[in-house]
Amino acid sequence: MTTSELFFTLGSAAFFMLLVAYISYRLTRGKTQGVDEYFLAGRGLSGVFIAGSLLLTNLSAEQLIGLNGQSFMGNMSSMAWEVTAGFAAIIMAIYLLPKFLGLGISTLPEYLSHRYDETVRRMTVLLFLLGYMCVTIPSMLYSGGIAVLQLFDVPELFGLSYTQSLWLVVWVVGIIGAIYAIFGGLRAVAVSDTLNGIGLVFVGFLVPVLGFIALGDGNLLQGMKTIATVQPEKLNAIGSSTDAVPFFSIFTGILFANLFYWSLNQYVIQRVLGAKDLKEGQKGVLMTGFLKLLVPIFMLIPGIIAYHLYGNTLTSGDLSYPRLITELLPVSLMGFFLAVLLGAVFSSFNSLLNSIATLFVLDIYQPVFAKEASDEHLIRVSKWFGTIVALISFVIAPFLMYAPDGLWSLIRQFTGFFNIPILVIVLMGIFMKRIPAIAAKIVIVFHVFAYYLFVFGFKQLFGWDHGISYIHGYGILLVIEVLFMVFMGYRYPAVQSRKVNRRQSVELTPWKFAIPVSILLCTSIIWTYVLFSKIGLASTAGVVSSWFWPVTLGLVIATIVLWRVSLNAWEVKYRTYLEEEYRQAE
Repeated sequence: MTTSELFFTLGSAAFFMLLVAYISYRLTRGKTQGVDEYFLAGRGLSGVFIAGSLLLTNLSAEQLIGLNGQSFMGNMSSMAWEVTAGFAAIIMAIYLLPKFLGLGISTLPEYLSHRYDETVRRMTVLLFLLGYMCVTIPSMLYSGGIAVLQLFDVPELFGLSYTQSLWLVVWVVGIIGAIYAIFGGLRAVAVSDTLNGIGLVFVGFLVPVLGFIALGDGNLLQGMKTIATVQPEKLNAIGSSTDAVPFFSIFTGILFANLFYWSLNQYVIQRVLGAKDLKEGQKGVLMTGFLKLLVPIFMLIPGIIAYHLYGNTLTSGDLSYPRLITELLPVSLMGFFLAVLLGAVFSSFNSLLNSIATLFVLDIYQPVFAKEASDEHLIRVSKWFGTIVALISFVIAPFLMYAPDGLWSLIRQFTGFFNIPILVIVLMGIFMKRIPAIAAKIVIVFHVFAYYLFVFGFKQLFGWDHGISYIHGYGILLVIEVLFMVFMGYRYPAVQSRKVNRRQSVELTPWKFAIPVSILLCTSIIWTYVLFSKIGLASTAGVVSSWFWPVTLGLVIATIVLWRVSLNAWEVKYRTYLEEEYRQAE
């Protein structure tokens, strides 16, 4: 890249980033900065902004680099993390969201304080704070820094060492992202996320299109035919035991991890808790499920295109996506791509920062130290706390370069310390009203130690490698902890079932098409797996096998039948169920 091209790229990137900031400012200007506005966007987010913010909060640089790297080295099995999120979105939209919005809660630990007690609330907040502060937030900054360094030769451009360049990029990206979260609040984060999300989807589709054209020597369709007929097994998403994600692990671990992430993870569900009503919340969550079906196109297909273009010339699969960008994307769009990439990093970072400040202020500071504090005081404390967390993250992030097993594995492994116990105590608390608070406390403490032993401890302390994936560990510990809570509920039931007081703050009329759209999302997930299997594009008998079209037709017919049934019967029963639940709780 010449000096003039560099300045054009940086200038155009700055232009697009400033444009997003200006539009976000215009759309959020004049909003009263009360606690509800700052932390939950005044409970006024529409479905479009919820979906846009959820998508970009979820997608970040480590997925662009990591998932494409895994498809380059293996096949499409890693799409399980993305595509099956639709099932969790359905559970959130249909079952959990009406409960959360009906309670009027601001954070998940607040629900746990009502269901169990304040100690369970504090323990859960502690899990979130440590996980977010020590691993999740620094990893977002680090992955963003690595992506920028791989796509743009920062050390050579500025005459710095690799380590110096990483520190520079992490601090620059972090400071800009922190400004949105600390000074703008959730509404500014949601608006900027949606705008950057539009750009990400555009670039996401553009890269594979350019890749297909390059692979087909100028012919788009020929390039698409090449990856479907030459080594088609790389398009198989039904992973074996030796693949990145074994297919069976979807049911033993990934579904549970996704259920936690999309239904109970504070920095994700905070957008949904800010919905203007149940209808908009359901639209936003289900729309996100459909958007996740597009992820394989721009986070896995480019890696396979790179495999066909470059083969063994790349020393690492993580270099596949950066190589495509630098060779295929015209200089005129490099600045736009840089802005979108940084926007994805900003989104994940500022969403986490906003949520960790929300948890600290609303679940620890206010109930313990400042019950009568004004909104202005709470927001001021939130900004100071967010600033401190940001500075800590800036220091921790560069040291992740020394992670022995790679960033993607590190994030997934450490998330296991808090996702499963929170999932267990929330869902069991909903389904079994007699479970005592002590059961939740024991599960939290047990899980932290048991998970450490399962993933790290046996090997480090005793030199024993059991050879079982940490993903399977999710499911194993979940079953143990669920059985324990059931036992405690029957053997030592709560003296009196704790009644969760409702303080409804939004309209709770469900979306008329919530059930039918959920059915469509389910069949779309199944069809996506059919497409990327030996029945579909991974077939060795041609572009697709002879079974592909009959199976597709069967899914279409099933969708139409279930859609009509849901409109005529299930939708009415669903409304009746919600009305009865609210009536009993009042």
